[in-house]
Amino acid sequence: MARLPLTEEQVGEDCVVLDVEKVGLTDEQFVELCLDNRDFNFELTAQKELVIMSPPGPGTGRRNTVISYYLEDWAKKDGTGIAFGGTLFGLPNGAKRAPDACWIRRERLDALTNEEQEGIPTLGPDFVIELMSPSDRRPARFRMLQAKMAEYIANGAQLGWLIDPFKKNVYIYGPGESIQVLENPSTISGDPLLPGFVFQLTEIWS
Repeated sequence: MARLPLTEEQVGEDCVVLDVEKVGLTDEQFVELCLDNRDFNFELTAQKELVIMSPPGPGTGRRNTVISYYLEDWAKKDGTGIAFGGTLFGLPNGAKRAPDACWIRRERLDALTNEEQEGIPTLGPDFVIELMSPSDRRPARFRMLQAKMAEYIANGAQLGWLIDPFKKNVYIYGPGESIQVLENPSTISGDPLLPGFVFQLTEIWS
C-alpha cells in the first residue's frame, strides 16, 4: 500500500522517520547501520519505519544519567533483575526500541544465549522509563511517545513511566489500567514490581 509523504509533524529538527518496509532490514543490517552512524540514535517501529534521532542535549543527558544511576543502584541492591540505559531490545511485535532506562528480571535474561545477549534480543522490558526532551513537547512528538509507552505495555512491560521534566508531570502506564498522571510529585515509587525503589524526582525537576 502506498504511503503518503512525511508531513511536517513527522519530521522534526532532531528526528526523521523513514519508511523502510520494502528494504527489509535484517537484525544484522540494523546493527551495522547503528554502528556506522554513531552520531545518531536509531529505532525501528513495528510498521518498519526507521526513526532517526540526534543524541540528547546536555540537559536531557544529565537527567537520563541521574535516572539510570538510581535505577542501577536499586537493581544492584535488589538483585532480582538488571537495569539498562539506552539499550536496544526487539519487542515481540517486531519493533526495535531503546528505552531511556529499563529493568528486566534476571531469570528472563539468563534464558538468553550468549549470542542473543550480544545482539538485539526479542525481549520486552518488565519496567521502562522514557524521559521527554525539549522537542517532545510538540504535540506530534508527544503522541509518538505516548504510543511507544502503550507499545511497551502491550509487549509485556508491567510498569512504565513517561516523565515530563518541563511540566513536572509523570504519566504511569500499566497493563489493563488507565494512564495515571501525577502533577509535580517529589517522589515516585516502583512498588510492587520494584519493591523499595523510590525515585527522587526533585533531582531532575531543577
